[in-house]
Amino acid sequence: MTAIYLVRHGLNDYVEQGKLAGWLPGVHLNAAGREQAVRTAEMLRRVKLQAVYSSPLERATETAEEIASLQGLDVRILSGLGELRIGRWEGLSLRAARRRKLWPIIQRAPSLARFPDGESFLEAQSRIVETLEGLRSEHSGAIACVSHADPIKLAIGYYIGLPLDLFQRLHVEPASISELSIEDGFARLIQLNVILQLSPP
Repeated sequence: MTAIYLVRHGLNDYVEQGKLAGWLPGVHLNAAGREQAVRTAEMLRRVKLQAVYSSPLERATETAEEIASLQGLDVRILSGLGELRIGRWEGLSLRAARRRKLWPIIQRAPSLARFPDGESFLEAQSRIVETLEGLRSEHSGAIACVSHADPIKLAIGYYIGLPLDLFQRLHVEPASISELSIEDGFARLIQLNVILQLSPP
């Protein structure tokens, strides 16, 4: 049995400003995101992880480093865990994106959507699933994979048999943890979008 903890990276300025980062370099966790990453690492401390894997993008690797440091592990980088390749939409504000003709297709029929100079949702799903299947064949215990919202939702949707056009109904917050348990080719969703709720000051 393999337990895969899918962790979304912590907050960054692009998320807070409502902008699409995609694969743009130099998008780091901000102060709130660093604090989130520390809390997420603490939540996973009770799990004996065999390995910590991460998307190559800085906001993900910085989150993964917090998790790995508490486990005495090194972060292993896998491009297959990277963000959806959105091509010419990189750096675009969500407000501007919502005015594009492609937007309603992305939301309601993503199986038909391809980003200009980027990839389709189907290609992204195939990429993330192929990556996780490779890791599943290597590990029989618990691993953490730090990635991004859409790849995580696409992976979960695949493993629970959700049609691609419905994957947008899933939601994962920054620095959240979702857990898949896979044994003999059968997957179960154990947890979805778990975050540490802080008490008000």
